[in-house]
Amino acid sequence: MARATLRVGIVGTGFGVSAMVPGFRLTAGAEVVAICSSRRERAEAAAQANAIPLAFTNYQAMLDQAQLDLVCIATPVATHAPMSLAAIAAGCHVLCEKPTAMDAGEAAAMLQAAEAAGIVHMIDHELRFNPTRARVAELISSGYIGQVRYASIRNVSALRADPTREWTWWSDRSLGGGALGASGSHHVDLLRWWLGEIVAVSGQLATYVRERPDPANGGALRPVDSDDQFSLIARFASGAQAHVFVSYVAHHGGSNQLEVHGDAGSLVIDHADRLWGRQATAAQAEELSVADPLEGMPGVASNVWSRSFIHLARELVTAIQERRPLQRGATFADGLRCQQILDAVRRSHERGCWESV
Repeated sequence: MARATLRVGIVGTGFGVSAMVPGFRLTAGAEVVAICSSRRERAEAAAQANAIPLAFTNYQAMLDQAQLDLVCIATPVATHAPMSLAAIAAGCHVLCEKPTAMDAGEAAAMLQAAEAAGIVHMIDHELRFNPTRARVAELISSGYIGQVRYASIRNVSALRADPTREWTWWSDRSLGGGALGASGSHHVDLLRWWLGEIVAVSGQLATYVRERPDPANGGALRPVDSDDQFSLIARFASGAQAHVFVSYVAHHGGSNQLEVHGDAGSLVIDHADRLWGRQATAAQAEELSVADPLEGMPGVASNVWSRSFIHLARELVTAIQERRPLQRGATFADGLRCQQILDAVRRSHERGCWESV
């Protein structure tokens, strides 16, 4: 039986500290007792700033010594599979950042190990827990827009437009860097959640900023081979199609918008993250946004990612305590399917053709 208070260990001091630590602090039945980073100064600083008892520079040492129930992995993609498999072998439940792994082979190994061990396994697709996006799922399922024909996601920003931004693992495809994994995985997961299975894809990837200063080498320029822009078209088993376009290198005029169109109406999430719906018989659109009860809560960042993570953490902890499968959220099985789709997008880019999934 799970402990009354789960002992949580987090690997990674980026999103792990900015969202996961406060997320579990606001989740009943969980306590972050260990933090790990390959850089000692980061692990110790995170532990001191957040009153975390244990700091580690080696994740295996954390697994061996911290007596954990749940391990959360928020590290470069190339480490997801080995860290997840080690945590599963140690008898821990696992929350892994997206994308799941470097490829579908690694993702399949993670799923197989998790299922064999009988642990609760989850991919950090926190947007599934955003109240407005959950409302989109409900409206599509209820027939508000009828049979879905087309969906579109556009995410354009200056996130990596500055060529003086430092080189990190994100710049290295061999470590799992790139916009397709970072952003595309979220969009693919949303589309699968809303519209069902994707059966074929066509994609293109681009790298526009091809070198960045490397702080580990005195600021000398280092090549970049990860994508900072991509486009994909997906066909669904239902017959619907979707287009996703993401660019991180737009200096001005960027925006985020999501649209789903059916034979009886349309749903749109605008740049302000408000949901609008209009049925074919209606004279005008109506706002259908859903308020997040965590909005404005002290200690909670104002962004949708941090708030949604708290909802995710509460479902994950409850599932572990009640010894049940997840009722909401993306499992390693969803992570595998998403990874198969991302792999197919890369093959499509390389071969210049549609790829079956």
